[in-house]
Amino acid sequence: MPNPFTISFGTTPAQYISRITQTNQILESFTAERAANQVFMLTGIRGCGKTVLMTDISERLRSEKNWIVLELSPERDMLAALAANLYAIPELHALFIKAKLNFSALGLGASIENAAPVTDYEVAVDRMLEHLTKAGKRLLITVDEVTNTPNVKVFAAAFQIYLRKSYQVYLIMTGLYDNIYDLQNEKTLTFLYRAPKIVLEPLNYTAIVAHYKKVFELENERAEEMAKLTKGYSYAFQVLGYLMWDSKDRNLEDILPEYDQYLEEYIYDKIWSELSETDKRVLCKMVETGETNVSILREKLDMSTSQFSVYRDRLKRKGLLNTSQYGHISLYLPRFDNYVRNHADFV
Repeated sequence: MPNPFTISFGTTPAQYISRITQTNQILESFTAERAANQVFMLTGIRGCGKTVLMTDISERLRSEKNWIVLELSPERDMLAALAANLYAIPELHALFIKAKLNFSALGLGASIENAAPVTDYEVAVDRMLEHLTKAGKRLLITVDEVTNTPNVKVFAAAFQIYLRKSYQVYLIMTGLYDNIYDLQNEKTLTFLYRAPKIVLEPLNYTAIVAHYKKVFELENERAEEMAKLTKGYSYAFQVLGYLMWDSKDRNLEDILPEYDQYLEEYIYDKIWSELSETDKRVLCKMVETGETNVSILREKLDMSTSQFSVYRDRLKRKGLLNTSQYGHISLYLPRFDNYVRNHADFV
């Protein structure tokens, strides 16, 4: 039997812990007769499962006969790509031909007699969505790892118009918190600011224990020990399971060096490189002193309350700090304290 866990990003692994609440929230909204929301933004730290959740929802809707699901890359002209993808679907192609939509000027299909050619991609998509909606179809567009780029802004501005025309078009975007925040705060894209933003929290602890128990046929205590090592972090759940599957004759302690190495090379190095020097100093002081009390830690850093709040909030948005306990902070990521300790000399 092949390893049921994966260390690859974006693919849905065989051992997948579904996020029931978030999945149902999006599906119920999209499939309602009158959708409460047609746009959702999924955000969280790298490796928290944003893409996998989006893929899971996409596959569920793709299995419904009245749904069409398309994925767009934010790195290219998104309206042109959307038009080309829609035109390439045989069922829709026939619908557009019957409606005498002439997209030949855009390189889509042949010229249609007595039909003026459409020469703009935004208009072309508008006409396609109009007829798609009349035919009782719903379109879900997914975009992974968005940033505030010209391509994304042009697409989002057009999408806003399509929503105002009541077209049956839906959108899920994933991105890091800072990137989503920048995009939502574009003055011309107010609908994105109002769109629900789902921040992916750690996986359900009970579900992690249950999966490890079943896959490895473990006693409850051993499965709980493994679950605690992941701290609910989606990528860590996969990495630890992946390593254990290939090391069934070894103790859990024996694979920790490999576990740390995977987390470091695939996730933590990138996260660390994107932090400011002060961000790093705050984390290093936390790990060095073991202090979680905000007031005491702030004094040790010789920071004012307002100054410390800025960096605490920055690190929280980046998914590194847990601030759920009033007056205290802690590290979210598993064994990240070891990583910080090993890199403290470079700060």
